[in-house]
This record gives sequence, C-alpha cells and structure tokens, in this order.
Amino acid sequence: MTMVMALWLGALLALASAPAQARSVLDLDTRAQPVALRDWGDYWIDPTGQFSAEQVANAADLAWAPTRADAIYPVTSGNALWVRFTVPPAPDAERWYLEVPYPSIDRASLYTLDRAGRWNEQRAGDLMAVSQWPVPHRHPLLPIDLSAEVPTRYLLRLENGHAESAPLRFISEGRLSYTEQRVSLILGIFFGLTGLAALVSAVGAVSLRDSAYGCYALYVTLFSLTQATVTGIGGLHLWPDWPRWNDLSTSVLPVLTGAASLLFISAAVSLPERSRRLHWLMLALALLGGLVAAALTQVPAAHRTTLFVPVLLLMQLTGLLMMAWAWRHGDRFAPWLMLAYLPVLASADWTLARHADLVPLDFLTLHGMQLSAALHLPIVMVVLMLRSQQRRENIRRIQGLGRVDPATGLINGHVFAERLLRMIARSGRLQHHSAVLLIDLVNCDQIQRDFGRKAADDLPLHVAERLLSTAREIDSAARLSERRFGMLVEGPFSAEDAATLGPRIVARCLMPYKRLHVDCVAQVRVAYAVVPLQGANAQGVLSQLEARLAAAPVDSKRAVFTLDDAPPRPFLRRTRPFKTA
Repeated sequence: MTMVMALWLGALLALASAPAQARSVLDLDTRAQPVALRDWGDYWIDPTGQFSAEQVANAADLAWAPTRADAIYPVTSGNALWVRFTVPPAPDAERWYLEVPYPSIDRASLYTLDRAGRWNEQRAGDLMAVSQWPVPHRHPLLPIDLSAEVPTRYLLRLENGHAESAPLRFISEGRLSYTEQRVSLILGIFFGLTGLAALVSAVGAVSLRDSAYGCYALYVTLFSLTQATVTGIGGLHLWPDWPRWNDLSTSVLPVLTGAASLLFISAAVSLPERSRRLHWLMLALALLGGLVAAALTQVPAAHRTTLFVPVLLLMQLTGLLMMAWAWRHGDRFAPWLMLAYLPVLASADWTLARHADLVPLDFLTLHGMQLSAALHLPIVMVVLMLRSQQRRENIRRIQGLGRVDPATGLINGHVFAERLLRMIARSGRLQHHSAVLLIDLVNCDQIQRDFGRKAADDLPLHVAERLLSTAREIDSAARLSERRFGMLVEGPFSAEDAATLGPRIVARCLMPYKRLHVDCVAQVRVAYAVVPLQGANAQGVLSQLEARLAAAPVDSKRAVFTLDDAPPRPFLRRTRPFKTA
C-alpha cells in the first residue's frame, strides 16, 4: 500500500511539473503542450448575458481587453465572459482541442465562423448533460478546426455562478490521450484507496459494532463522491444524463461530507461518553449541514458560495476544537486524528478560497484533496484499528471484573472456590492427589517502614508475578484478599513432591526483584492441603487452611504449614507440580 501511495504522489507531482510556457504569439507547437492562450486573446464581460455570437462579432464599441495568465474574471449568474482569438495557419494533420480544465463550469460554448459567415456553436458545461457534449469528458473539451492556409476566428462564451479563472489551453489529440492516461492512473489509485477504506470501515462497523467505523465509512463515501464531482468523474461516469445534479453536487456534497466528518470525530474521540452536551452540539451542526445541503438545491448558483463556505468553515473549526478538547481530556488518539485532518483541512481551505474567488484555478485546487488523502487515509485507518483494539480490551476487562482481580489479573476468590470444587471431584474420579495452598504476605508493614508506601503497595503485584511464573498452565493462582493468595496445583504427584510445594513458593518470593533493593522482598507463609486425601469438601478445606494460618504465632520462623503431618499415600503416576525455575 505504501508503494502504491508513493507512485501516486510521484504521478501527481509529475503532472504538476509540466506548466505551459509563456508565449506572446499563439503557436500550436506539438512539442510544448498544452499551449496556453495567455495574452493572445481578448475578453469582454457581457453584463446582461443576452448578446449572441453575431452581435459580439459585429459590435465595434465593446471594451475588449487582453486575456491574462492566472486571471480571475469577475463573472456571476446573468453575466457572460466572451473571449475572442484567432488561430493562425497550422498543420491540420492532427486534431486539436480547446480545453477548459474546470469540471464545474456552467457553460462553455465555442463558436466557429464558417465559410458562409455563420457562427456554429459547440456547447459543454454543467447545464448540459455530459453525454450530449461534443466530446464527453471530465471537463469541457471543444474541437477546433484548423486550416493550413488561412487563420481561423473563434468566439468562446463562458458562464459560471462565480468568478471564472480556468486557464484556456490547446492540446492535440495525441497529447490528450497521454495526459488522460496519467490522470486516470492518479484518479484510479485515489478512488481505489477510498473505496477500500470505505469497505473496510463498513465491515468493521458490522463485525465490531463500532459506530466510529460506520461514520467513517459514510464520510469516506461522501468524500469520494465529492472528489468525483470536483474532478469531473461523477459527471462523466456516474450521472452523465443529470445536468441538474451535476451542477448542484459541487456545493451539496462538500457540505454533506463535512457533516459526516463531524459525526465521525464525535464517535472517534468517544464524545458521547465524555460530554453529552458537546456530543449534541456536534449532532446539531451535522443536522445544520444537512439542512444547508437541502437549501442549496433551491438557491441560485450565484449565492451558493456565500451560503456553504461559512458553514464548511464552521464545521472545520468545530471539528478541530473537539479533537483538541478530547486531547486535553486524555484521549490518546485525538492528536493523531488532528494530524490526519491537517492536510485535508489545508486542501479544503484552498478549494474554498477558489470558490470565494480569492485564488485562481490551479493544480492544488484540482488535485490537492487527492494528495492530502494519501496522508489522511492510512493514519485514520491505523487509529481506528488501535482504538478498536483498546476498546475490545476494555470491554473484556470490564466483563472480567466479576472473575478477575483488576490489579494483578489473577482470578478472584469466587472463581478459586469453583475451581477447587472441580479439582477435588476430578482428583477423586481419577484417583490421584492434588494440592490447594493459601499464601499470606506477612511483611508489608516492614517494607512500608523501610522502603516507603509505594514499595509496600507494589509488593502484592510482585508476589502475583512470582506465583504466575511458578504455576504451570494447568494450575491456578488467585488473589483472595489484599494480602492473601491461593494456588491450585493439579496432580498427580507423590508425597515428596507435595512436601516441596510450600518451600518452593517461599524461595521464589524471597528472590530479589529487578530495580529494587536486595532486602525489599516478600516474606510469605504457606499452608497447604492434599485433596481429596485431607478433605473432600472445598469450603471445609479452605476454612481449615485459614485457621491453620491464623493459629501460627506472629514471631514464628516457620513458613510452611500443613493440615496433617502424616504424608499422603503415594501413587504410581508422578508429574512435577511446578515449572522448574
């Protein structure tokens, strides 16, 4: 996946590194493509939008001005931008096109003067179904007729709901095929990544029952559709016969994507559990986004930008503030989400600046979001994976609180008694001996006096660690109280092995601990019984062991106690009851 992203970034940068060369004379040179119009044409803005090609061509008092590279022409609904240019005689061996590389333009009409003196129109743009364009494409692509003998005059009419800044350029059919192959590679990788992310998120939402995955699947789907609209893929392949939606989608889909992003951020940082009020605020903003998206379908094109740009900026700011708030309140994944969203927000703001007529149409406004997605998608998917793993661990830990001691991870007294009952029944059925041990930690007060309270608090954890390292997989270790532990040692084993159980545990606990003082060790007392020989009743055996430990003198040097000094009968089968150290 990393190699694919690297190839994708390389292709995007290669596409950006081929700017058109500045020319003062239009020369359709096949070696320097695409050929920009730059200052070879003249433009005039029709404030009424009613002039025809014949009227524009014949009027002598129009205020024509030279076209400029990277110019922003202040047109809006009801206006029309007219551009006139003349193509000098050029070889007609290859077909050439006038390219308007802005998929969201409302109308682009190219008028050609024929030999009869009539202006013939070729029309493309959002207000016309892509399937009916002269050349169905991601953006308007209008064929031009070349003559090897005489110059050819053209008029171009552009209409848009906001300022027009798309560079006008000429490209040959051969170069167009090469460029489209490269762009198709870029877009194919992008939509493949987003499609994979949406599918994985949807599967995660169902299998893990995690709302964050579901919200992210919705967000990535809307994000992909937004980019399909911005790049022209949607109009070309998804809705080629829906000009109305092709025009609205550039405003509606970004707002819906922002609303879905708020829902995802709220779920990803566990906002419902951290603050119900902030969660409801995020839901209210997401609902506002949905209402604004619905309102945009009824608003004229000239006023859509003034409506959805402030709403998108509000959503972006709110999302960042919520992630920062969650970070301050202990969410370990919030800073990574902020890092993932920074390139997306930067690209989105650059695109919004284009809609606000602050910057001209350029490479970043067309492909900046795809570049940012190469960084955004992997980070968010890793964050979701780690978050779901932590969530499952927390659920397992919560579900196990009734059976496991949360501090040490050992089973508790209730589970210990159940397992002791089953072990006694199993030993009687198989006719072998097993052992039950109670271990008391007796020097916590001394450790606290000599080494501090923290050392005393950590001492039971060290004892639990030593018991786990001593027990086999078939044995059980439990924490029965703050300073009392228990062990169940499965048989069969001999009388000699049973007698070594207690001393072995005492010796293991007296071994020094890493990074602690050599005298900071656990002193324990062990009482054990062999079952079912010394008792077949689980509760009775535990009561006798507790009484045996309670009866031991406080100043006794003895560490191991048994219920009966008589050794158990040996059986023929023997196994070692502990792992060797």
